[in-house]
Amino acid sequence: MDIRILPGNIANMIAAGEVVQRPASVVKELMENAIDAGADHVSVVVRDAGKTLIRVIDNGCGMTPDDAVVCFERHATSKIASKEDLMNITTFGFRGEALASIAAVSEVTLKTRRAEDELGCEVVFADSRHVSTNEISTPKGSSFAVRNLFYNVPARRKFLKSDNVEFKHIVSEFTHVALTRHDMEFDLVHNDRDVYVLKPAKSLKFRIQDMFGKGVAQNLVDIHAETSVVKVGGYAARPDSATKTQSNQYFFINGRYFRSAYFHKAVMRAYEKLLPDGYSPSYFIYMETDPGAVDVNISPTKTEVKFEDDSVIFQILYACVKEALGKNSFGAAIDFDTEGMPDIPVFGRHFDDLYQTREPSTGADSGYNPFDNDGFPSEEQHFTNVIGGFSPSSGYPEGSDGFPPVSGDGTPAGVQDRTPFHGTSGYVDERDDYGKLFEDKTLPSKSVLIFQGKYILTQVKSGLLVVNIRRATERILFEKFLDAYSKNGHITQTTLFPVSVRTGVENVLLFREHAGMLASLGFDISPFGNDTIVVNGVPEGYSAEPGKVEMMVTDLIAVLSDDRSLLPETMASTIAGRFAKIGAAGRDPLTSPIEAQRLIDSLFACSNAEYTSSGHKTMVILPADELDRRF
Repeated sequence: MDIRILPGNIANMIAAGEVVQRPASVVKELMENAIDAGADHVSVVVRDAGKTLIRVIDNGCGMTPDDAVVCFERHATSKIASKEDLMNITTFGFRGEALASIAAVSEVTLKTRRAEDELGCEVVFADSRHVSTNEISTPKGSSFAVRNLFYNVPARRKFLKSDNVEFKHIVSEFTHVALTRHDMEFDLVHNDRDVYVLKPAKSLKFRIQDMFGKGVAQNLVDIHAETSVVKVGGYAARPDSATKTQSNQYFFINGRYFRSAYFHKAVMRAYEKLLPDGYSPSYFIYMETDPGAVDVNISPTKTEVKFEDDSVIFQILYACVKEALGKNSFGAAIDFDTEGMPDIPVFGRHFDDLYQTREPSTGADSGYNPFDNDGFPSEEQHFTNVIGGFSPSSGYPEGSDGFPPVSGDGTPAGVQDRTPFHGTSGYVDERDDYGKLFEDKTLPSKSVLIFQGKYILTQVKSGLLVVNIRRATERILFEKFLDAYSKNGHITQTTLFPVSVRTGVENVLLFREHAGMLASLGFDISPFGNDTIVVNGVPEGYSAEPGKVEMMVTDLIAVLSDDRSLLPETMASTIAGRFAKIGAAGRDPLTSPIEAQRLIDSLFACSNAEYTSSGHKTMVILPADELDRRF
């Protein structure tokens, strides 16, 4: 076995696998380098989700021609000079691996100039090899153009996801960096379309509003705590604005974004008993501590950090979030049911002394007889008898009381001249048709009772049938979605007015990615701008009320953002089950026995009426003998 030293370009390609995982990794590294260079304006331009081009332009300090070449060498850095510097890292980058890794798997062109230089330079690298260096005229700062990412590693390029997915990751990394410096200007352009144009904000809350909308910013409360261990600041969302998706949850340490499931538990514990099961709040939490008390060097991507006193920080974080929620009185409120109740005025103790009260006179006419004139007013000209087209004043003989004379066979006289012929049975008595208007043929044949809006009770041969409305609806929708998924078609119920919902840039990309599947299931959803969608229609059975449509969109995001891989043979059933739960949760309540009977009929038309797709019972039958035993 021969031991050999790998060539530099191959070693860089191996290292690139840790640092450059996808186009978003390039965006992150170059944006962080721009901030470290002292820039106050950073522009990111991508094409084809970064697969074709990633260009990051800044107005930072720039580089000399020599530094522009050396910066692509492995472990080239301006931020670390001794081992002591490793214990006091305050910059984003410090390893000197980013540019070397990027140049190993792409074609990179760097244009840079310092403020004191008249001319800048253009440096070209490809496959970790220096191709050329030329003097050019260029603005102050640096401009990195990364083309054809993974062109020399086809296996890595093959495993990149769709453009929507990859661009979603780019937006995520852009967001992480933009939230660290609200005083800077950031731009993001994709395929010649502006996605973000962020001007310097007055405060962090204004930056959050610019990126996520006024609806998110208005639901935030301040967090603040200063201790000898850590300083905590930022915002946490009101409990009533929590959603089923774990979105808009950010931790920062010393201006650097990081992920921590451990600290997430501290925040969730502060919301204990304030949130329904399955809901999560938004939060933007910034922590500052001694750089020597945190290790940011445990991961090549620097998204995981290690704290010296993580258990103490856990308790501090829990306490300050809990205090912020407590100061804003986010507790369970008492909600008295006053719907339909009259407003009863409250009178003072001396009301009767100041105001003389007496019983009002009724003014009734004791001689009035409502049965005079058979209860009809005398102004007959205001009433018309529609039978046969005659009116009471149309010339019938006296004593007819306004009705046409009746012939021997019971047919009104003169009707033969006016009534059309129907079939072979002769002429039809219009009085019978007139009476049919009042025959209620829509009422269920059996008594149906809706109990507490949750259950339907009706009699069956073996006892009392109790149907769970929500679960029955879920079963019905599941079979409709399953059929639509296999046949690629579902009935769409158009909303009365289009409902626009601001979801954020990342979630708009999520809807773009799954547009075909949503359309086949009956959702008519289209993007509107960069961060908003418009709901024009929902599947049959879903509620089209604006408030419930917004809740539906939140649930859809939770389902579509689920990254769990599904086997092809179970995909249709799983997706249909998830969407059925969303539809059942947002359905309008049943208001009449007719609707209840239709639901029962639709349930028994299902292939399996007794259970939902997740195995829960939709109905039970209480036998008559069991009811007898209870009495």
